[in-house]
Amino acid sequence: MPFPNIGPGELILILIIALVVLGPGKLPDVAASLGKSVREFRKAASDVTDAARLDAPAPTPATAPTQAQPAAGAQPPASSPAPAAEPDAAPAAPADAAGDSKQS
Repeated sequence: MPFPNIGPGELILILIIALVVLGPGKLPDVAASLGKSVREFRKAASDVTDAARLDAPAPTPATAPTQAQPAAGAQPPASSPAPAAEPDAAPAAPADAAGDSKQS
């Protein structure tokens, strides 16, 4: 760990040393420039993570099926229109509300 945990006592000591070294006139200017630098660093770091997220490859359809590509053997959603049947093909028997198909 590069920096140990800094408690309130250590923080006050650092601020007193900074006040003695820089003086009361320059301390607000230094604090403002330090805050601006930290803000710019955080913005650049978030830009890099956003760019890395955009460059990441999308999951392959074989591992993550989507609505556009249903898994093999999956039934189409009830709201989508049924595919056109061939004239020689017999229509499939509809399933009842319980999910059991009625067979004659």
